[in-house]
Amino acid sequence: MVKIEGNDFPEDIYYHREHMWVKIEDNKARVGYNDWAQEAAGKLVNLNTRKAGRKVKAGKTLGTVESGKWVGPLRAPVTGEIVELNQEVLKTPSIINDDPYGKGWIAVIDVENLDAEIGELIKGSDKEALESWLKEEKAKHAV
Repeated sequence: MVKIEGNDFPEDIYYHREHMWVKIEDNKARVGYNDWAQEAAGKLVNLNTRKAGRKVKAGKTLGTVESGKWVGPLRAPVTGEIVELNQEVLKTPSIINDDPYGKGWIAVIDVENLDAEIGELIKGSDKEALESWLKEEKAKHAV
């Protein structure tokens, strides 16, 4: 586990620059909202996603997330078809606040071109890249 300024970043997953994490499971990607993003947003109260069976493109909208103080996009970290949505998180988005990398996952995507897109993500074991990215994000969002 990489810990950066109080936020957890498991080493066995990848991170998209738009605050999503990716765990590869048999050429499918289980995705969610990272620890820093959920903390910065505050208690999550609403989550809307595209439906299972829909295609998503890396960097484009997977859905929206809302807290008491903020509404923003969830960007798909990979391209493919949504094959599963976490119904519990859709009903109770604050699960993401409590367990962003476990019970707080959002969707499973059948990835179209994993080899090409994985290189665009930050490896969880690359602490230097994660620290640099997080520093940029904090500056951009004035946190």
